[in-house]
Amino acid sequence: MVGQAATDGKKSRGRVVMLVDNGVNGDSRVQKAARSMAEAGWNVTLLGLSPDGKDRSWRIGAAAVKLLPVRRELRRRRLHLKRSWLRYPFSCPPGSAARRRLQLAQARRADLRARSVARGRRFRVRGLVAKARLRWAELRLRHTEAAWASASEADRLGVRMSTAFWKTVRPTRCWRRLEPLLWSYELALGHTIDRLGPDVIHANDFRMLGVGARAKLRARAAGRDVKLVWDAHEFLPGLVAPNERWMTAHCAYEKEYAPHADAVVTVSEGLADLLVTGHGLTERPAIVMNAPVRTLTDEQRDTPLGDLRELCGIGPGTSLLAYCGGIAPQRGVDVMVEALPRLPGVHIALVSLHKGKTTADALTERARELGVADRVHALPYVPHWQVPEFLATADLAVSPLLHLPNHEIALSNKFFEYSQARLPLVVSDIRTMAAMVRATGQGEVYRAGDLDDYVRAVRAVLADPDAYRAAYDKPDLLENWTWEAQAEVLDGVYARVLPGVAPRFPQRTPEPATSETGVK
Repeated sequence: MVGQAATDGKKSRGRVVMLVDNGVNGDSRVQKAARSMAEAGWNVTLLGLSPDGKDRSWRIGAAAVKLLPVRRELRRRRLHLKRSWLRYPFSCPPGSAARRRLQLAQARRADLRARSVARGRRFRVRGLVAKARLRWAELRLRHTEAAWASASEADRLGVRMSTAFWKTVRPTRCWRRLEPLLWSYELALGHTIDRLGPDVIHANDFRMLGVGARAKLRARAAGRDVKLVWDAHEFLPGLVAPNERWMTAHCAYEKEYAPHADAVVTVSEGLADLLVTGHGLTERPAIVMNAPVRTLTDEQRDTPLGDLRELCGIGPGTSLLAYCGGIAPQRGVDVMVEALPRLPGVHIALVSLHKGKTTADALTERARELGVADRVHALPYVPHWQVPEFLATADLAVSPLLHLPNHEIALSNKFFEYSQARLPLVVSDIRTMAAMVRATGQGEVYRAGDLDDYVRAVRAVLADPDAYRAAYDKPDLLENWTWEAQAEVLDGVYARVLPGVAPRFPQRTPEPATSETGVK
């Protein structure tokens, strides 16, 4: 299938099917990968999951995007599918319409009352029956809700026991019992993958690894040789998991299918080390960092760009600190608000989704309590290719991440976006980013979560920002931190796994780096 016609009529270097477990919009890494690989001559189709249960399709440059619905009935655990007959004998089966039955009983009683008024008479027997039905529906709803609550309580012990049992009996296959929802992704995407007949399957992260591996095995059974590239975005055991069952199941799933990957790419040297150790990889993963694009398309250049300071309502003489990214407790953004009373005249811009009381709204409320709400500006996301230019007028950028395994081992998206904006940085002392900032001199490092040390770092940068900006004048520093440089690596990975296909770009020799930080 290598060399089939591409969608634009030119000869393709091969068909690539990319898989991602989200709706594509908002995932800059997969968007950039799809567009750049299509520009490099690959026939690219990006398959994701529809957020509204409907088929969706569009194009990113020359790459086709398709979103397919995924059914989630397998999310329910077996413990939750049982009725609590002894404690709650009147509960409805899970999934039944207990609330609908109550509303129907209420509606029938209201209808009977309306008929009584209209006819000027009372329906005593029917009224008693309607009242009894209503009380019965209320009782069943109470029992149903109590049964579900007790199932959640029993889940704590029952799930721990079943998790330990299946982990012991089937170490790498236990996910089938513990997290059968993982099958749903294959049911949603598998048929389409097979129909597209790819030469390369590019599976983004752990959920799509299994989907891609099983598609590869089906192709082999049909006599086709399909290569699997696994793009590991995060260290799975380092994620904040909802419970032990979830972590055990997903780690087993990743462990089962990692050996099927013909090549692995990941985001940092530190994560590469962990993948080699954790999965016994015989070949070190290629590093494809999630850096910003530098060369824009005509469409991207024509997208209107707002002015950061104008949106904040401040002029060029006012100190402005920028943060771009998600807002959650583990990201440590609250330190930026808490510090404002000690940083007179300083404003902060939070470029994020700003959804939910527990995230951006909570910061806004805290700013009001501190009397600094007029200096906190919540701004919406901008397209990923606009971020560096949008932030460039700030005085410095902040990355306040707290100490978590995945924070320690990689340079974040925002680090590269801030750098391409040539902004001085204030970053927390998470290992890889702190080491890079200290090595380049592009900013100050403070102890994560330490308000006093954060204030010190901000004051130091604001006192002499040009000294930190000078770090970006070093030869090739920013050139290497572009998506264009990363796309060359990814293209080389595709070419390497396909016999007879040459890389489009000269292959770079990786610079030596320490295994701990990725910094020379």
